Amino acid sequence: MGLWQRFSLLFKAKAGKALDRVEDPRETLDYSYQRQLEMHQKVKRGLLDVATARKRLEMQGEQLQARAAKLHDQAKRAMELGKEDLAREALTRRATIEPELEGLKTQHAALQAEEAKLTEASRKLQTHLDALRVRKETIKATYTAAEAQTKIGEALSGISTEMGDIGAAVQRAEDKTATMQARAGAIDELLASGALDDLSTSRDALDAELGRAVASSEVEAELAKLKAELPAPEPPKAIE
Repeated sequence: MGLWQRFSLLFKAKAGKALDRVEDPRETLDYSYQRQLEMHQKVKRGLLDVATARKRLEMQGEQLQARAAKLHDQAKRAMELGKEDLAREALTRRATIEPELEGLKTQHAALQAEEAKLTEASRKLQTHLDALRVRKETIKATYTAAEAQTKIGEALSGISTEMGDIGAAVQRAEDKTATMQARAGAIDELLASGALDDLSTSRDALDAELGRAVASSEVEAELAKLKAELPAPEPPKAIE
């Protein structure tokens, strides 16, 4: 296989796939049914034309037969009157009508045969159209249902993925919350056992203790100052 043939096959394959993606089988079915319906209409019009031509031939035949009968009566009447020449003329004219009647009979038979063929073709086409209509509507309904089911499935698939993401986020939040709760509980236990000093409480106690020490030192210094300012006590008098 040559390079050009391979390219041609590849192009046809890709074109077929593209057409398959674009083509809506419901539209294709409707189009095919419409074409069959148009064909049936053409057959029915043809049948009507043939039937009309057959009827026209029948009317012409009836007119020729009536004319032939009239000429025969005229020839008989002429013979009764002794006018043989007129009788001969009437019979001669009547004789020319016979080939025309035979020709009309031949054409009439052909048209009858054609009419029978078209009638059978129209009947078969009508049967085919009825079956095709039922089949195409069934296929269209099935395709529409499958299309709806596919869209629902795709939507549910998207929802499932989204719900999965939401579930994972909720699980992470729950895990972080549990970790934070465990950490808070551990800190409370360490504080209660004294293994972990409450820095704010220790700082306040130390400040208070230092404050008390400073205040006590200042009190003692003030007391010492006051003592120094007191007059010296008088010595006790001797007993006489």
